[in-house]
Amino acid sequence: MSTVERLVVIVLFDGVDLLDVTGPPEVFSLARRETDEAAGYEVVLAAETTAPVTTAAGVRILPDLTFDDLAARSVDTLLVPGAVETDGQGRVRPVTDPAVVCRVERLAGRTRRVASVCVGAHILAAAGLLDGKRATTHWSTAGQLAADHPLVEVDADPIFIREGDVWTGAGISACLDLSLALIADDLGEAVALRVARQLVMYLKRPSGQSQFSVPLEQVSTTRRIEDLRHHIMRNIAEPLTVADLAAHGHIGDRQLTRIFKTELGTTPHAYIESVRVERARNQLESTDATLERIASACGFGTVDTLVRAFRRRLDTTPTEYRRRFRTEPQ
Repeated sequence: MSTVERLVVIVLFDGVDLLDVTGPPEVFSLARRETDEAAGYEVVLAAETTAPVTTAAGVRILPDLTFDDLAARSVDTLLVPGAVETDGQGRVRPVTDPAVVCRVERLAGRTRRVASVCVGAHILAAAGLLDGKRATTHWSTAGQLAADHPLVEVDADPIFIREGDVWTGAGISACLDLSLALIADDLGEAVALRVARQLVMYLKRPSGQSQFSVPLEQVSTTRRIEDLRHHIMRNIAEPLTVADLAAHGHIGDRQLTRIFKTELGTTPHAYIESVRVERARNQLESTDATLERIASACGFGTVDTLVRAFRRRLDTTPTEYRRRFRTEPQ
């Protein structure tokens, strides 16, 4: 398979949050590895000059090139990290250097998609890229974003939000979730899942919003448990029991429970329910299927059982979850 290079540009400036800058390259590099280098992401760090940039953590980073060097290049993804400063009372304010805002505005005009990490959303907003759009940022500056930019519909709850080709992420660590979502958008959720497993983290869907997602399947150390997990996924609509799984694995009921506890840190029943909730969550986000149909397809049997599982695991109802996180087709 030939490699398709996608140029990802991360904007650098003094005081930028370190993880905002260093997190995404790690995620994109794993995408290349997980697809045998078929995913050709080239990640570069761009600044006004090639002089070292001092991050908020005090670590200095050397830019790969200048903004002017990008003039002749086709940019696929522009990632805009953030920076904050605090006053004497410890109040946090986002940094929006007019020179950086100007550069972002110019680059965005010839970029396929633009994404902000954490308080980088304030830079996008200052550049006029969020007007008329729904956006998120770190919860501590969401009120200021809304006050400073009344044309932006600010929602501080989601992990990240996509509005067409403009993406905004929440907290600093959400740069990993956002990068996974961008990979899923390019290469599909299966690739993003493999990358997430290497990162040992939750998988956030490219539709993005859910802070309720159940944990990513833990990486198992035995073929037996891996086979059992795939068996559960293939037969999730069936009334799976411990006895069924034990028979499939050619082991006893007690041994099955012990293996699940050791390998996955949970019981077979709890694991099955988490998979069913995740399947139902996905259907609520992406389809118009009735609750009855979803309950049946996901193995809950009845809507009441589905509702109880959602309340127990997500502290919400399926109807409320769909209302908040239903994704309209792009």
